[in-house]
Amino acid sequence: MTKRILVVEDEDKLRRVIQLQLLSAGFAVDQAASAEEALPLLDRADLVLTDLKLPAMSGQELLAVAHRQDANIPVVMITAFGSVETAVEAMKAGAFDFIPKPFSLDHLMQVVNKALEVRSLRDENRDLREQLGHRYQFDNIIGRSRAMQEIFATVMRVAPTRATVLLAGESGVGKDLIARAIHYHSPRRDRPFVKINCTAIPENLMESELFGYEKGAFTGAAASKPGKFEQADTGTAFLDEIGDVPGNIQVKLLRVLQEREFERLGSNKTLRIDVRVIAATNVDLRAALEQGTFREDLYYRLNVVPINIPPLRERREDILYLAKHFVTKLAGELGSRVTSISQAAIDALMQYHWPGNVRELENVIERSLVLASGLTLEPADIRLDDMPKARSSSAQTAGFGLPDGMSLDEYEQAIIREAMKKANGNKSQAARLLGLTRNALRYRLSQMGMDTPEPNHT
Repeated sequence: MTKRILVVEDEDKLRRVIQLQLLSAGFAVDQAASAEEALPLLDRADLVLTDLKLPAMSGQELLAVAHRQDANIPVVMITAFGSVETAVEAMKAGAFDFIPKPFSLDHLMQVVNKALEVRSLRDENRDLREQLGHRYQFDNIIGRSRAMQEIFATVMRVAPTRATVLLAGESGVGKDLIARAIHYHSPRRDRPFVKINCTAIPENLMESELFGYEKGAFTGAAASKPGKFEQADTGTAFLDEIGDVPGNIQVKLLRVLQEREFERLGSNKTLRIDVRVIAATNVDLRAALEQGTFREDLYYRLNVVPINIPPLRERREDILYLAKHFVTKLAGELGSRVTSISQAAIDALMQYHWPGNVRELENVIERSLVLASGLTLEPADIRLDDMPKARSSSAQTAGFGLPDGMSLDEYEQAIIREAMKKANGNKSQAARLLGLTRNALRYRLSQMGMDTPEPNHT
């Protein structure tokens, strides 16, 4: 799109030379001999090039009017040799740059191109902020059920504070989106949001990842590196799957929450930070307390404001709105011809048990859009995972039984050994297979005499 430049200069010959130069460079040009003539042209200009000294209203006054209309519009001042101090004052008032007379046309074009480049970056940054802001507003976290409306109300109450929040819910229910919504609606919205996936960080690397390290702290530490908490300073740290944090790191997390301070690995220097902590878990941390794999004092520090997000099967009224939302959102992204979903297809979705929750529903809609042939998603287009429906508690009780000659403890240990075998000894992977936290698995392995230490930074 051609950029339009408004040239405001009372000297006719100079104004004409500037106009011809800009036109030859491919710009559209409006021109005015005074600030008063320029005022009606401001709203369509991408850049204003104005003389500082004009017949009535000055270039600095024109600058103020331009920025009231559009704070992002760059204004470049042209000034006589003796008025440089005034031009500097104009820059303090918001002018992008100034060009002292006499000037070369090459210099003029350098300043113009640089100003337009900066404007483009500012506009792009503003658009990205608007997109991110919209993504984490509540109209983009779909939930018409009473349970979700109560969660939204809690988010609005807690977001303006610095209170620590503990989000609980199965995988795929939207804990990440709720955490980001809390951050977006807080005074820290323009500061960093740092997500820390505790499950994805190997236990022997967790301390250095969270708190950073100094050069020489361990083999391979060729330079100092800040950790996740330093990166989140003045913003929000989101600790996802907090139940997987090992005991020695839990002590350090407790100190961060209580004292707002820590040391990097290999350093004695105490660093102070201002971080709001949001934690999330898909397991019952109270069970981990009973097993001794999660510190009680840390739990109560994290559980200041608990938010329990129910699974999708417990709020089926949201399925209709979520499905329609995903059809609208994903059809455009995928270039699909589908514009709607039929009631029969919705009914099919309502009958499914959704073990993967909202994330699974989004994946199913995406898969169905890719494979659909018509303009409306029908039941035949819905591709659900072929998984058995979870049995009811009564059915489980009726079919309950242990292998002959095996006690409950022996049966549990056999299951754990099988999971460790399938995971090739990887505790994090075995814990996921068993539906346990890494700490809960380690506790059971220690009871069985099978807990082996993790390798160190050597």
